[in-house]
Amino acid sequence: MKRVIKAAALAVTGALALTACASADGGSDDAGKTINIVGFAVPEAANKAAAEKFNETDAGKDVTFSGSYGASGDQSRKVVDTKGKDTDYVVFSLEPDMTRLVDAGLVAEDWNQGENKGIVSSSVAVIATEAGNPLGIKDWDDLTRPDVKIVTPDPASSGSAKWNILALYTYAKSTGATEAQADEFLKKVFKNVTTWAASGREATEAFKKGVGNVLLTYENEAILAKQNGEDLDYIVPDHTFKIENPGAVLKDAAPVATDWLDFILSDEGQLAFVSKGFRPVTDVDIAGVEVDGANDPANPFPAVKDLSTAADLGGWSAINKEWFGKDGEKLRFDKLYAEATKQ
Repeated sequence: MKRVIKAAALAVTGALALTACASADGGSDDAGKTINIVGFAVPEAANKAAAEKFNETDAGKDVTFSGSYGASGDQSRKVVDTKGKDTDYVVFSLEPDMTRLVDAGLVAEDWNQGENKGIVSSSVAVIATEAGNPLGIKDWDDLTRPDVKIVTPDPASSGSAKWNILALYTYAKSTGATEAQADEFLKKVFKNVTTWAASGREATEAFKKGVGNVLLTYENEAILAKQNGEDLDYIVPDHTFKIENPGAVLKDAAPVATDWLDFILSDEGQLAFVSKGFRPVTDVDIAGVEVDGANDPANPFPAVKDLSTAADLGGWSAINKEWFGKDGEKLRFDKLYAEATKQ
């Protein structure tokens, strides 16, 4: 069982949009025309798609973007460590990574008071398999089989890993399992993990290179992989977990960053995210919208029969207190991981 943890090397920096950014006096960057994004790895393609549409609006004309992407927890800590230097807009896998910035005084305390509670994108936890699903995987129970070799991100650095673990746990509870039985189920799954990757994106990349035969991931990540020509299948289990990704503007960001956040939550912005496999977080009409790479492009986001949420577990403060702790604390996950690796 390989547990892969990386830090600064995870961040990938690059231009999201190539629009020229010259000010009236000939300067190359007038500070109000560049949006510096720091975020978790998974929404990079969706941000690029949205940026192209934003550049077509009056607010987004001549705006350029720079992006740094990596594991959610690592990215959040980096913003705090640098005191928000070169950061205007942040997007993370889960709420605690945003709370860290609020506690550091970098993001306003009311960042999540709007209609969408600070959530800019959404997905669900899914199981990806090799093309044709040769193992016949149907549900979370199948992940305990001895022929299954799982790739998943590591909760020490990755937010997406935490969503996966909560999906497994709430599935077990949905079957009537006691807490002890749920723990035993999780340990059986953890025993089959061949690689704990540093981020959701690194888990996908490892799977694409032939590591393991099952990948635990976001629905949108599986769809994007298929859009990029990867030969894989994915299953949306009857019970799974709703993934909600927060985004916010730093307190001292240029006003155009707020325009960008507003655009992401507009119909056009949400449709850009939908095109890359994210489920919309607003009531934008997606009837007739086809999403390449989805199991059914004409019906890309099938209703989940039994969908759990972080709120069902008391919210992220309660979840972290029980499962993951803060920056190095060893709680329920680490206990189960340690026991699984001893078996």
